[in-house]
Parts: sequence; C-alpha cells; structure tokens
Amino acid sequence: MFEIKNLLNIDLDNQVFIKPDYLNHPCISGNKYRKLKYNILEAKRLNKKVLLTFGGAYSNHIQAVAATGKEFGFKTIGVIRGEELADKIQENPTLSFAKQQGMEFQFVSREAYREKTTDSFINNLKNLFGNFYLIPEGGTNNFAVKGCEEILTETDKTFDFICCPVGTGGTISGLINSSFPEQKILGFPALKGDFLQEEISKFANNSNWELILEYHFGGYAKINTELISFINMFNERYSIPLDPIYTGKMMFGIFDLIKQGYFPKGSKILAIHTGGLQGIEGMNKTLIRKKLPIIN
Repeated sequence: MFEIKNLLNIDLDNQVFIKPDYLNHPCISGNKYRKLKYNILEAKRLNKKVLLTFGGAYSNHIQAVAATGKEFGFKTIGVIRGEELADKIQENPTLSFAKQQGMEFQFVSREAYREKTTDSFINNLKNLFGNFYLIPEGGTNNFAVKGCEEILTETDKTFDFICCPVGTGGTISGLINSSFPEQKILGFPALKGDFLQEEISKFANNSNWELILEYHFGGYAKINTELISFINMFNERYSIPLDPIYTGKMMFGIFDLIKQGYFPKGSKILAIHTGGLQGIEGMNKTLIRKKLPIIN
C-alpha cells in the first residue's frame, strides 16, 4: 500500500499532503483503475466480451481501457477523434501502446465525434462491432463514481481540504460522496469553462465542494513554460512526477492558492494524484516541435 506523502516547507501556516493513487497499478493507474473497476464487473455480469469507448490522440482513458482488456480478457475498441491519426499510430505513444494491448481503432472526424452520444451514432457502432459494453469518454458513469468513492478511507478523515483534478467529473463526484461532513472538496478543471457544475451535480450527493476555475492554462491540453517549470521543480524537489494535463495544473493551483492565503490557518490539505503520467511522452513531442522546454 502506498503512503501519503507530506510536502514539507511549502507553507508555515498549513500542511500539504499528496496521496499517490497513481501507484495502484502500473498501466491502469490512478482514477482510471477506480473508474474501470466496477464497469468491468458489470461487463462480466452481463457476459459482454467487448469493451468499446472513446478518446483523443493522447487519452489516458484509451490507454487504460486497452490495458484493462488485455489483463481481464476483453476485446477492446477505441473510437478515436481525428481521422488523420489513422496512419500515425506508430508516431503516437498512447495509440501505439493501446494497439500493442490489442485495441482495435475506429477513427472518426471531429465533426462526427461530437455525435458520439447520440442513438444513431451508437447504433452504427453496434452494426459494425456487435454486442459491446459501452464505456463513455473519460469513463464517467455511476459505476465509475462508485469506484472513485473508494479513493478516500477512514484514515483521510483528518484532512480539511481534499483536492483533485477534474476532467469529466467522475473522480470528484466519488470524492464528494465519500468525504466527511467537515471536509471541503476542491476540484481543479483541466477544461476551460464552468459547464461541469451540472454534470458533477448528477452524481454528487453532498454540497461540500467547489470548482477552482483559474488554473486550466487556456484549456484542455494547453500548457506554457511557467507550468513546465513548475512540474519539473516539483519532481526535482519531491520526487513525484506530475502530468501536464491534470495533476500539474492542480498542484500549481494549490501552491498559488496558498500564496494568496486562500486556506484558513492550520488547514491540512490532501491532494489526490490521479495519474495520467503516460501523457508526458506525447506532450514532450509537441513541446519539442514547438521548441519549448520539455517535462523531465
């Protein structure tokens, strides 16, 4: 069992800890393991042999579903946003890994991808691939939230604030549901905008939460040299790698909120490291192409 790490010497008035949930599995790590756990049990209960899901070029979810299929004996199909990626699989570390795990791809245009939740789109996929178990983009559904409720345990009761990155809202919903009444859950969205409030409210049973909207760095998968420097500093100082899409932005936000005096004096803050480290290699390819510093 991995241990919560105390990040010393950040702030004299507060204590900051990090829960390295990304160490729970070598490939299906962090919140992806949590989200898929009960979906896999449901797929087995329904006697499904095929998992089908959706994602982009460097999707943590695509990698995790592919690895899950390999480990638990499912055929996997990934519906991938971007037809141009079909002949670039070997250049893409995420898609290359997923293919090695046995995942079959269906590449669609960005316009078509926006229709992925419609009945007509799903029916076309059923005509192509037969009787599959569908997992939504990012993995968020009731089974995923149930899995994420297991991130917090009784030993985490001592923390005043629980912080996590937010993508589709499943992880924070699970944390909200399993949190203790006196705790505040802070979510740091990787996407620009406030549209996740409604989505999270569908799954969350409590009201002790807030989304911190100022640390998306321009939107999903957007990054700058300030964030790169912070991620590299953090890894050098604490020996904990952060990904540039989710956990890097969350930790940057926590550090900045501390500087602003956001947290009451004497607060104990727990940050959930949800994984996503596989995305670093793909991001570095982009950074090299743009002649920017890379993530160490």
